[in-house]
Amino acid sequence: MVSELTSVAALWWAVIFSGLYHGINPGMGWPLAVSAALMERNHKALPKALVMLAVGHFLAMVGILLPFSLMIVLVERETEIRIGAGLLVIAMGVYLVINRKHPKFLARVHPARLALWSFLAAMAHGAGLMLVPIYLGICAVGADETGHLAAQALMGNNVITAFSVAAIHTLAMTVGGGVIAVTIYFWLGLKFISRTWFNLDLVWALSLILVGAFGIYSAYFGH
Repeated sequence: MVSELTSVAALWWAVIFSGLYHGINPGMGWPLAVSAALMERNHKALPKALVMLAVGHFLAMVGILLPFSLMIVLVERETEIRIGAGLLVIAMGVYLVINRKHPKFLARVHPARLALWSFLAAMAHGAGLMLVPIYLGICAVGADETGHLAAQALMGNNVITAFSVAAIHTLAMTVGGGVIAVTIYFWLGLKFISRTWFNLDLVWALSLILVGAFGIYSAYFGH
């Protein structure tokens, strides 16, 4: 029982840390928040932009997680689905390692539509997929849950869990990106970005592979 609770706690921490990681990654939008505030010459535009980015990211997370929460077949094929989800995340990571080009359609989104841009960016970079193995681990059906009991837990509690995972992850992402955006805007300035710009594309792709492998491992040996 203690080890199971520890495993679940570790998965929730993974939700938080993945959110912070997404927020730090410039590809998830914090430079756009800084840009919006500079263009409007109004510091109030910064939190507004961060909120819009958060809304888009949250909708992307829910859009990926919610279908899994509604899968009745998860009761009978939990391990297989978790392994399949892990393989899918690994495949996405391998694809991003091979293809380093940023999706061109993101550049066509109007700068004022930050929520839409954030939603599409999260989908294109596999941000939602990264959460799937972690989410399925949190929602693992216990050995004593069978039949209607398991189905009720899956259709009820797991839907709430999907929204909770998406919300906590998005909050962590907003904090991570927001701290950087505020620091750049108020103190360091754009010259700091030009001197210290960091590209996390390869790290992002490798992290997808790592999370996918973790999902497969936890399906076999973990919670």
